[in-house]
Amino acid sequence: MQTSTKKILLASTSVYRKALLAKAGLAFSCASPDIDETPSAGEKPDELVKRLARSKASALSANYPEHLIIGSDQVCVIDGHITGKPHTFENAFRQLRAASGKTVTFYTGLSLYDSQKQQAQTLCETFDVVFRALTNEEISGYLHREQPYDCAGSFKSEGLGITLFDSLSGRDPNTLIGLPLIALLGLLRAHGVNPLV
Repeated sequence: MQTSTKKILLASTSVYRKALLAKAGLAFSCASPDIDETPSAGEKPDELVKRLARSKASALSANYPEHLIIGSDQVCVIDGHITGKPHTFENAFRQLRAASGKTVTFYTGLSLYDSQKQQAQTLCETFDVVFRALTNEEISGYLHREQPYDCAGSFKSEGLGITLFDSLSGRDPNTLIGLPLIALLGLLRAHGVNPLV
């Protein structure tokens, strides 16, 4: 079997990651990796997202033995604290209150796992978001409008979340949404997968 004919699997059921990968024009399927995402004691943000991205990808390899499996994970760091998805209005409000007027760094882990060879290439991309000084009214208004409770950092940069920022800085804006497409397409090309040819 030629590597270029390998099937692609996204180890995620995230609607955001699905939409990002779809932009690349590649055929792919999705499955939930169902892994424990608890951080290890003393684990640094880049170590955490790389470990979880690789775990998500490799967890599905037995069921998808001829696939290139994409795993990704993201956290944001506010004041040195690792922060994940808020899940509730109250948690999201606290996150945005803490982020107000500060630079917040997002760490996105990416892993491409070759099921046939049982080998992974794993990396971490960072992206910085500089928040405006936000009022409580703005934070509450934003959260009620967009309800970004399933998003690390409590916002959707591709939506109304853009109103919360002073500036954005990073290699790939897709990284902020949860999947570093530039890096991923580079890894896929190394496996003979290129959406342009």
